[in-house]
Amino acid sequence: MSRRKIAVTVGILFVVQMVTAMFGTSLIQAFVDGDTARAPLTLGVLLMMCSGVAVVGIGILMYQVLKDVNRRLAIWYPVLRIVEFAVSAACGVYILTELQVVPNHMLWVYIPTGIGGLVLTYLLFVSRLVPRPIAVLGIVGYAVLSLGVPLDLLGVLDLNAGLGLALLAPGGLFEVVVLPIWLIAKGFRTPTSAPQLDRSLSLSR
Repeated sequence: MSRRKIAVTVGILFVVQMVTAMFGTSLIQAFVDGDTARAPLTLGVLLMMCSGVAVVGIGILMYQVLKDVNRRLAIWYPVLRIVEFAVSAACGVYILTELQVVPNHMLWVYIPTGIGGLVLTYLLFVSRLVPRPIAVLGIVGYAVLSLGVPLDLLGVLDLNAGLGLALLAPGGLFEVVVLPIWLIAKGFRTPTSAPQLDRSLSLSR
């Protein structure tokens, strides 16, 4: 697959994974809030599975581009996206079989999401595959998400409401709007690899 096709596909998958996750989460939350109908719950879990498949697709496709920047670091992005899918799928199977949610299930999903996102956006930043302001937005988004998870677990805030929900905004803006639009409209720039960066820094000195 050409880099241009990868960019467009990844852009579309980012939107798909977010939209399916939003609808899936809302249906699962309705079950938590007292709607005991099995069909909506099953649909919610299936939508979360679809979101997870899109997440894995993003990781595998992005590795094809990121490996030219830093192969050893880039491999962690698809690995963490697969872990994210595995955690989400396990929580989905649990809720269908036990008819109760795993405590803090979304927080366990957010852990590999945040770490993997930081790997992605760091490599985007150093390589200039996309404009650096876009990469910075992603770094901020995934950093505050990663910070929010332990704060939520400690009871300091709730990522589903108020200030906690606001912490999800930068990452959501990055994943649903800014990065997908850029990738679909413009694609990737020519990457700057880690060795090239090192040489550039040496010359600048």
